[in-house]
Amino acid sequence: MKPTGRLLRHVLASFAVASAAMFLSVSATSCACCSSSGSSDSLPEVTEDNFGAYLMVSFREQYHDIFFALSSDGYTFTDVNGNKPVLLGIDLAEQKGIRDPHIFRGPDGFYMAATDLHIHAQRQGLRDTQWQRDGQKYGWGNNRSLVLMKSKDLINWTSTHFDVAAAFPELGDISQAWAPETAYDPEEGKIFVYFTLGLKGGEVKQLYYSYTDKDFTQLVTVPKRLGFDPDLGDHSYIDGDLSYGNGKYHLFDYDSGIKHAESDHLLYGYKYVNDENCAKTGGAVEAPNVWRRIGTDKYVLMFDNYSFPNEMAFSETTDFREFTNLGRFNQGVMKTTNFSGAKHGAVIMLTKDEAEAFAKYCGIEKY
Repeated sequence: MKPTGRLLRHVLASFAVASAAMFLSVSATSCACCSSSGSSDSLPEVTEDNFGAYLMVSFREQYHDIFFALSSDGYTFTDVNGNKPVLLGIDLAEQKGIRDPHIFRGPDGFYMAATDLHIHAQRQGLRDTQWQRDGQKYGWGNNRSLVLMKSKDLINWTSTHFDVAAAFPELGDISQAWAPETAYDPEEGKIFVYFTLGLKGGEVKQLYYSYTDKDFTQLVTVPKRLGFDPDLGDHSYIDGDLSYGNGKYHLFDYDSGIKHAESDHLLYGYKYVNDENCAKTGGAVEAPNVWRRIGTDKYVLMFDNYSFPNEMAFSETTDFREFTNLGRFNQGVMKTTNFSGAKHGAVIMLTKDEAEAFAKYCGIEKY
């Protein structure tokens, strides 16, 4: 599959599809192959003292686009474009819309991955059918592609949509490729993407992972199932999020609530800690993401609470056993200043310099 080769600049956009013209979009080759060996292609090495802010990426149910928000303290977040998207799904995705964006700070740049899926495409005149393929055969929200993006500065991005079904026919007739997230395997020295793969007409959904090329334009290894002990058979679980803390790798996923498994290994050996729902807000929840508060041993479990009204919600832990309910945005200590309705998001740390430069570019003074 050929990458699109687009170079996207976050010229701040309005909701209107016509505003795609506001983007600076130029023909470009994929970014140069990057190395994690400390070359000039790597991000500057940082210590805990360098970090001073947080960046959250999310989307909105009615707008299948990418939104960014900054926070200096990890409690109050400000949308960098006044609750308008910074990247439009119509420019990024085969289905002209994205869902479930995730951002990752790698050794050589920032990575984003998203689901190539627009569930309102027919309503918005972007296709003639409800779904990309037969809904009876492939199920709700069927798709076949992921969106892969990479940047050095959070402003200029390379982007491609990658057709998982076409690239790996040995997987069979897949139904869904959802909620991709990016991570780094230190043993292999490689970036990989892990995502929910729907099989058997969407009746079985589980996490699979695949290593990528250095330019982050394609998956290059046949996706393998993330390893559980004991094996889960055909038991379904979705929306996986990997993190590391307290000497263990942690996997949070959705399975009738937000569930927690842990392992001594990154890609195999996971065992569920218990059957407890780590989301303490009540209501319908999905899409967990774990991030640590800078300079502390507090880990935040953020998740999508899509009971009306839809908002991101939060729990907090220091030991990955007891989780304290922090409530939804604007119902407790977690606040937003200028937006609502964020869905399926992820948070990373930024250095003080990165945050200040990005805020200046976006024209915001306080965050």
